[in-house]
Amino acid sequence: MFHGVPGPHGIEIERKFLVDRLPGELPAGERIEQGYLAIADDGVEVRVRRRAGRATLTVKSGPAHVRTEVELAIEGHHFEALWPLTAGRRIAKTRHLYALGDGLAAEIDVYDPPHDGLLVAEIEFASTGDSDRFVPPEWLGVEVTGDRRYANQSLALAGA
Repeated sequence: MFHGVPGPHGIEIERKFLVDRLPGELPAGERIEQGYLAIADDGVEVRVRRRAGRATLTVKSGPAHVRTEVELAIEGHHFEALWPLTAGRRIAKTRHLYALGDGLAAEIDVYDPPHDGLLVAEIEFASTGDSDRFVPPEWLGVEVTGDRRYANQSLALAGA
């Protein structure tokens, strides 16, 4: 599974942007279905995700530039058993990987209804220094890193 440039083990260093306009033709994407089993008041989340026939269970700390992320592969039948528990807390999107150069890629998410038309790009970095030095191309638009309104968990709850 592609996660951009890997940060330290168990840590995700990521910046998120609203996409003003697409940078050109997007490469084929992968459909992602994810649902939230638990979302704490501080933003800690437990989710299940199905992507390209693979299923994962993920625990993340709240939305931020640097956060804890632990992702575990699970069997398909475990995903199917947990999926009903996410009712009212789900999103679906198609993720496209767009090369930015210097080993970086933007993960451009095109959301399904009820968030149809929302385009968000995430870029993962190996270090906070790499993240700080990154100069986003104009098409990325407004940075929303750490803005809970654009966290997938918030979108999942808003779409319920």
